[in-house]
Amino acid sequence: MSDAVPPATRRGFLATSATMIAAAGTLSFLPARLAAAATQGGAIRPFRVEIPEDALTDLRRRIAATRWPGKETVADASQGVQLARLQALVRYWGTDYDWRKVEAKLNALPLFVTEIDGLDIQFIHVRSKHDNALPLIMTHGWPGSILELVRVIGPLTDPTAHGGSAEDAFHLVVPSLPGFGFSGKPTATGWGSDHIARAWGELMARLGYKRFVSQGGDCGSVISHRMAMQKVPGLIGIHVNMPATVPAELQPLLAQGLPAPAGLPAPEKAAYDQLNDFYRNNTGYSAMMVTRPQTVGYALADSPVGQAAWMYDKIAQWTYSGGDPEKSLTRDEILDDISLYWLTDSATSAAQIYWEDHSNNFNAVDISLPAAVTIFPGEIYRAPRSWVERAYHTLIYFNEVDKGGHFAAWEEPELLAGEVRAAFRSLR
Repeated sequence: MSDAVPPATRRGFLATSATMIAAAGTLSFLPARLAAAATQGGAIRPFRVEIPEDALTDLRRRIAATRWPGKETVADASQGVQLARLQALVRYWGTDYDWRKVEAKLNALPLFVTEIDGLDIQFIHVRSKHDNALPLIMTHGWPGSILELVRVIGPLTDPTAHGGSAEDAFHLVVPSLPGFGFSGKPTATGWGSDHIARAWGELMARLGYKRFVSQGGDCGSVISHRMAMQKVPGLIGIHVNMPATVPAELQPLLAQGLPAPAGLPAPEKAAYDQLNDFYRNNTGYSAMMVTRPQTVGYALADSPVGQAAWMYDKIAQWTYSGGDPEKSLTRDEILDDISLYWLTDSATSAAQIYWEDHSNNFNAVDISLPAAVTIFPGEIYRAPRSWVERAYHTLIYFNEVDKGGHFAAWEEPELLAGEVRAAFRSLR
């Protein structure tokens, strides 16, 4: 818990957690430095989200005391989140938004925590009622969380209730990344995507799964890639919705911001131009987190409006919404995610994965394990099939869909679930 949180709030976390552990034998929300003491190494224990009321009162107080910047000097979002748009969102956040609704939604799911390599990993684990369900681990990204994936749980674990067949069912594991949400915060370096990939293999083994698949977007794609490249025991295939495909010969040209070389086929040129624009105009957030996550954290840990603006900027850009994310997500869904970061003081610890990896996650991977790829139209770049086939040497499924963006599971849960079912059908 950050020292920015008032002492009364910290006492509320401790009292609530101590009471729940004593009364129910479960692990409630704990500050990261105390969570390890409550989790016995290797054991899988029930978990419950219970944010103290003091923390919510403090959030509303800070929102009410916001010192706003001046209005942007342009008529669009080219300078960042527009003042009027953010003020409207924050006004609702500080008055009518109800965190307890999403807390109840999470607590209705099977939540657990386990310690891996000295760090608490919190996760959702839903076993399907269908025989022969295929175990699947799904990983969220930044600025997302496990809340991105909640709406795909039903379609994947109970496909017969969502237009699928029993043969398409999955046992589903959805972990919070280290430093995100209710997982522990690393106190030393070394928790990059390679380490997380190994930890996910350990988690699946600990749950008794000897044969499983992995899926993800954003950071989840990166971790699925690392799992495949490491040949994590038991992993038989991956599906990603943010593929890494940029060929080696084009990488230095993009790094220099040069125009696409002559002769590229139209789909490849379109992808190149999208990435060129992204690198030139939209990577300031990444540069800060790759090089200065601690500096970013000082501002975000102290200001809920700063946290909201930092996240909303990317949610607006990366949803398939033309910059108006409320067309893809509800206002409450957006604030649920922002609130989760605020209430768990995750701004700095979540940014550290960028610092740890320090890599370009669009450059082509070299993966031989069976892999499946779905291209969503609102993704940062739309990878052409020709690039995908060069990077994934055993491509078992490829499809381009007509709606949805970077947050595929959050924006289009039924569509993504259908893609995941189709992607892994040949591996059952």
